[in-house]
Amino acid sequence: MSTNVHIAGLSGSLRKGSYNTALLRAVLANLPAGMTSEIVTFDEVPLYNADLDTGERPPSVVAMREALARADAFLIVSPEYNYSIPGGLKNAIDWASRGTDAPLMHKPVALMGATPGMWGTVRMQLAFKPVFQFLDMKQIAKPEVLVAAAPSKFDEQGNLTDEKVKELAHRALEALRDLTLQLRK
Repeated sequence: MSTNVHIAGLSGSLRKGSYNTALLRAVLANLPAGMTSEIVTFDEVPLYNADLDTGERPPSVVAMREALARADAFLIVSPEYNYSIPGGLKNAIDWASRGTDAPLMHKPVALMGATPGMWGTVRMQLAFKPVFQFLDMKQIAKPEVLVAAAPSKFDEQGNLTDEKVKELAHRALEALRDLTLQLRK
């Protein structure tokens, strides 16, 4: 049995200067031992339409689903839009949750978020609970990574500068790795 854990990272933001994409990159650049990663994008994925989900799916959907299928676990780093999950991210999840070959089903997941505000994406993270329940995804519970006041945690080049956030994120990935290995047994 392999002890390597491959994770797919998704940023819930499509914005070029996104704090969440910067957080995702920073976290994946400092992976715990025994982990590999790739960032999976969904900016070319069309809005979910069941009429497009018969037979051959759109190429961008196929590419995203294949990348997700390669993963043993997932890291989602997302902003909070209107107290919930951003529409583009939810759309990608809707595409990835369909069919008997749904690549998200039954896999472990870690969730993080960054915001300029003071609530640290807590409502978005709570909004994911029923989604993860439906997909039978195992979410790590601790540590929670809720990055409030994000502009003070990154430099002008988008590099994460906050040592506490770095340490919490690293511990979260260790927990994700350990849960993934435990579920393999």
